[in-house]
Amino acid sequence: MKAFFSNIWTKRFVSLIAAFYTVGVFFLCYFSIFYDIHIHSRASVCLIVSGISAIALVLMLYTRKQIITRVCSFLILLAMLPVVLLYFDEKALLIPIVITGIVILLLSGAGEGTKTLIGTIILLMYIFGALGYFLFTTFFVTAAKTEVIAKGVSPSGRYRYSVINTEDKSGGSTAIYFEPNYADKKFPMVTFTLKNMERVCYLERPISENVDLKWDTMDRQSITDELNNISENIMVDLTDSELEKFGHPIDSRLEVAEVDVYILLEIGLTASDVEPLRLDDLDDTQLAGFDIGRDASGKYYVLDPSPELMDKAGPSGDKIYLSELDAKGYDAFNSSHVNSWGVPLFKLQKNNELPLSSLSDEQLAEMGVSESGDVLTYNGKVCFRYYVAELEDYFEVDKRSFSVDLFS
Repeated sequence: MKAFFSNIWTKRFVSLIAAFYTVGVFFLCYFSIFYDIHIHSRASVCLIVSGISAIALVLMLYTRKQIITRVCSFLILLAMLPVVLLYFDEKALLIPIVITGIVILLLSGAGEGTKTLIGTIILLMYIFGALGYFLFTTFFVTAAKTEVIAKGVSPSGRYRYSVINTEDKSGGSTAIYFEPNYADKKFPMVTFTLKNMERVCYLERPISENVDLKWDTMDRQSITDELNNISENIMVDLTDSELEKFGHPIDSRLEVAEVDVYILLEIGLTASDVEPLRLDDLDDTQLAGFDIGRDASGKYYVLDPSPELMDKAGPSGDKIYLSELDAKGYDAFNSSHVNSWGVPLFKLQKNNELPLSSLSDEQLAEMGVSESGDVLTYNGKVCFRYYVAELEDYFEVDKRSFSVDLFS
């Protein structure tokens, strides 16, 4: 048995197992940045985390001279820095992991000079990180007196809402916040909720004394009819793939905006024609004024492409077609048509909006709008429709991006 535990391959295998603890710490680091934590039983969490940490510590001490364990001993405390700052109140979770990180760092098989250097760097990172976080939350995060007067979950369970009164010098305000109830990461004793998912769906000034909330369930077609009765000019932004599927190719959606007045006059228009001009509405002579041609199939191309545009577009045969350009290509095209002051003469752009009234119920279903869902009325006014939330993608629960709001 002694020979088995002293075997180098046994230690290497165990060091791989112990490394899963470090992976778990990095997952916790990720969650601390993008999620808020809600611990249901601190005592149970403390016992479980302490037990797992104790086992990991024993395995790491047994393999402390292995390169994997040495690296992990340095990484644990680094990964715990955002966790300590953002989950500082959850001592039951933090203390066992931090103690494990400190002990394995001090007792790892790395040289004393290396441990001293790494330990000093980590200590300075914690000091300056804590100082920076304190200054940020003190001076850059606005403190306002708020009161939650109502909160709950929508009838379908898909949304959480809260009605919050905020006091300020201009009479205050009453706002209704919504956030998704389907993006939480739930574990037996801990729940993680996505940060920065709250969206203000209704705001009233001054503070409202009367709060009357009423939930209804409405179907997709009824809401469409209701919105179209309000206005026939409600526009919906679609993706390129959706528009192609619905019979609206890129060429049919190209337009020029912010056109210089002299170009308007040259192509037979007036200075009052300030709306974006659809290429489909222009004749070949007018298109030439924008350095655009139209082939026999109705596709638009650049008449005299600049070297920069040719470089951005890449090899494209004899002609550079506008439908094949990406955002950088559009920028290159616009920047190659400027006046003597360097100001673009016009802006070629792609319009992805369609009137809601032009979309069928089947098309709305293909765009991800559910057949029925929640509608909230506040003091007799409709302030939230599931339909709009899904159509405009209120909650991008799969998107992760860094911002200072994550640390507020």
